[in-house]
Amino acid sequence: MTSAPSTEDTADAEPRGFAAERLTFFSDAVVAIAITLLALELPLPEGATGAELLRSLGHHQSEYVSFLISFVVIGGHWRAHHRLFDHVKTLDGGLVRLSFGWLLTQVVMPFATKVIAEDGGFEFRFVFYALVQVVALTLFLLMARRIQLNHHYRADTPPELFGKVYRGVGTMAAAFAVSIPVAFFTHWAYACWIVVPLVVNLLFRLRRRADAA
Repeated sequence: MTSAPSTEDTADAEPRGFAAERLTFFSDAVVAIAITLLALELPLPEGATGAELLRSLGHHQSEYVSFLISFVVIGGHWRAHHRLFDHVKTLDGGLVRLSFGWLLTQVVMPFATKVIAEDGGFEFRFVFYALVQVVALTLFLLMARRIQLNHHYRADTPPELFGKVYRGVGTMAAAFAVSIPVAFFTHWAYACWIVVPLVVNLLFRLRRRADAA
């Protein structure tokens, strides 16, 4: 008696290009849902007059700022995902599992955004949010590495693609990781998310100029 085919065997049996395309479409849908959930969590301003509405907006300032930050962050995740998966032509079980782990972090993002917007316990709330980002970015780097090592990419893939992915995503992972210990000393830990990428990009440009000279 033959055993029932596993999920991985079934994925191997279907056209690989179609499977990769389906995973990309599914990922797009999950990211869209995550962004929608972000908006649904926004509090409505209350008040009968313009002044009361403005005061209410100021009272919920942290929620609105957290929404904007997470919107940009999720958008960055989605942009990196599209840049990479536009060149993916085949899948394997490991890549699918990594993709679902990455999608889980995107779904958790609205909850992490709500956590970081609350009052009190800044260190815990900040670290939780930053850890979600570190996990998401690490999973993405593992996906890129698996795609490169197992040659899941198309023949016309630009040779510099993986280098750009590792540098860009790795820099952001480092920025969120560095911000975690900084959060125990100052609320300005948010600045790490901007300063670290700026410094890394500056050093990279200086190195390129030195190599070209």
